[in-house]
Amino acid sequence: MPDTFQELLQRIRSKNARVGIIGLGYVGLPLARAFARAGFTVTGFDVDTAKVAKLNAGQSYIQQIPDGEIAAMRTAGFRATERYDRLAGMDAIIVCVPTPLTDSREPDLKYVVNSAHAIASQLRPGQLVVLESTTYPTTTRNVVLPILERTEMTAGEDFFLAFSPEREDPGNTTHSVNTIPKVVGGLDEKSGELAELLYAGVVERVVRVGTPEVAEACKILENTYRAVNIALVNELKMLYDRMGIDVWEVIEAAKTKPFGFQAFYPGPGLGGHCIPIDPFYLTWVARQYGMNTRFIELAGEVNSAMPAYVVGKVADALNDAGKPVRGSKVAILGMAYKKDIDDPRESPGFELMDLLLKKGAVVTYNDPHIPKLPPMRHYPHLSMASTPLTDEYLADQDCVLIATDHSAYDYEWILRESRCVVDTRNATRHIGTGREKLIRA
Repeated sequence: MPDTFQELLQRIRSKNARVGIIGLGYVGLPLARAFARAGFTVTGFDVDTAKVAKLNAGQSYIQQIPDGEIAAMRTAGFRATERYDRLAGMDAIIVCVPTPLTDSREPDLKYVVNSAHAIASQLRPGQLVVLESTTYPTTTRNVVLPILERTEMTAGEDFFLAFSPEREDPGNTTHSVNTIPKVVGGLDEKSGELAELLYAGVVERVVRVGTPEVAEACKILENTYRAVNIALVNELKMLYDRMGIDVWEVIEAAKTKPFGFQAFYPGPGLGGHCIPIDPFYLTWVARQYGMNTRFIELAGEVNSAMPAYVVGKVADALNDAGKPVRGSKVAILGMAYKKDIDDPRESPGFELMDLLLKKGAVVTYNDPHIPKLPPMRHYPHLSMASTPLTDEYLADQDCVLIATDHSAYDYEWILRESRCVVDTRNATRHIGTGREKLIRA
């Protein structure tokens, strides 16, 4: 009887292992590129046939990956497909699908569960399965494993299972898939060894931990840490605003301390797939263990309240000009969740737009990276194209709201041409003229 572990070990070590990646979004596609560059044969799987068609035509749909790199991947053997029956031909299968929240802020694992069922239908001895989708601790063991073992194959003997949290940071040119240390937790010793070896062929450093639960909890800790600290500065922003203190100047002063302080910055709300969502995964699983994570839930409340706070600032600015929100023209600058990217996931810009529209404002937007608003799960009614920035457009607005501080914007010009500017990102901090038109929120 063949030793499936040793055979797979040798295939990975020699880079003859065929790598399948399920989910070709902002995590899966950069990961596919990294494996292709490292010399592995990579197949991408996605239910979105439009994405599959674009990739197989050599075209990208993610700003940070130009078309030329897709062409290079294809030259190296990369192919995309919506046919999940081809999973049987893969030696390693990595799952990078979304893990959103339900309307009641509970984990929605349907994409993970569907992927696990697709893998189980094609599972064969000698395959390694790695879940990368961010989730609560115990998901790999209690959700994915039972689905895979319905095949009557045994994890650690017939097939192998691990968790390795994604650490993708869209738009970050300093850190990439290759340079960010990769945490790996196997279900058993063999699974951990195979997953460690697989990622070692792609990244500079692999951090092996004892179980999938440790790896899952590591990711939740990283993002909860950020969410809590952002909530702190958001709350201080509201307090210091009432006190007439510039929170941005306070942070700049505080970060001169060479120890015991890390700078976090306030904003109009949390964005991106991870930080607005992951802490709620932890609070949900905590309740399954009879515990309430009050500290984390309070941070979530503070961060979730920020779009309404910003809209209140817009209303104040319009009121100072003798105008009601209803009927006023408001331009939102930036719909991506952070600067210089085309990623709109969980962007506070959508809630800002929705709240302003509900108050009767005439809302338009500009974003050089998002020419048209994509369909959003919670905002399917927001269908709009980016309006070009011109002198006339800015002058025609009753208020310009800076929601994302893209580098492409000429903030001095924007402030000069606009009647009123509400700045949520401190983007106008270095501009000395026209500050009488400015409100920082």
